Amino acid sequence: MKNIDQLQLRKLNFEGLKILLKWAEEEGWNPGPNDADVYWATDPEGFYGYSYKGDLIAGGSIVSYNKEFGFMGFFIVKPEYRSFGIGRKLWYQRRDALLSRLNMGASIGMDGVVALQPFYQKGGFKIAFRDVRYEKKGMQFRLDKNIYPIGEDDISSILAYDKQCFGFSRPQFIIPWLNLPDNKTFKYIENDQIKGFSIVRKANTGYKICPLFADTENIAKELYKACLNSVIGEPLYIDIPTINQGSLNLIKEYDAKYIFECARMYYGKSPTIKIDKVYGVTTFELG
Repeated sequence: MKNIDQLQLRKLNFEGLKILLKWAEEEGWNPGPNDADVYWATDPEGFYGYSYKGDLIAGGSIVSYNKEFGFMGFFIVKPEYRSFGIGRKLWYQRRDALLSRLNMGASIGMDGVVALQPFYQKGGFKIAFRDVRYEKKGMQFRLDKNIYPIGEDDISSILAYDKQCFGFSRPQFIIPWLNLPDNKTFKYIENDQIKGFSIVRKANTGYKICPLFADTENIAKELYKACLNSVIGEPLYIDIPTINQGSLNLIKEYDAKYIFECARMYYGKSPTIKIDKVYGVTTFELG
């Protein structure tokens, strides 16, 4: 391909976002069948790409969380357009466009695959921790008496807990995320307080835990068992931050299988989060 300098960054519509999700599925990233609806609700201004001869050929997200924090994901170039420098051009333009959408000094997060981490580091991102995907087949467990489904009355408590673990408030994402079709949700209640929660969502293959947050390793274990119990016989994936030793203990105890890994990386200051409560991150695409 010639003249990549002529490619112009443009905002994608909802159909463009769905194309990115289709590409993500073809790459083996295993998104969910209804993810596009939530991603669009989170930030309809947050998806950009390149078109060539009328067709989308590359794209990615530059999602803003209330201008306080940004997240870059869905960085994909169609296979036939790779090795021309399109990805490099797109990535830098997305980074700069996202910075322009944020408050001065706000940080950006992303989950970078191993092969591209040196490139992202040259672009100003620093590795905060490895996050690794593991798989285990759902199986039957007896549920802890403190575990219940998440209800409408829990939303404010869930949002507050999520902010501790993500670093920023994101109701525009979490509320529709909780209500995705076929979701299973769990909260751990002790002394009338939420001490952890987890969400299991349908993916194109199997199910994903997204996220698993808990006050203690024992609570995380009980929530993980509830998740496994909710999808008996189906593959269940969890993306753990290896900086939290409790998450490593969890997948070791339940003999989960390594699938692949990324690294959570930040441009600017790392958010203040309760990483000891994060046993499974929410998404590689939007944080």
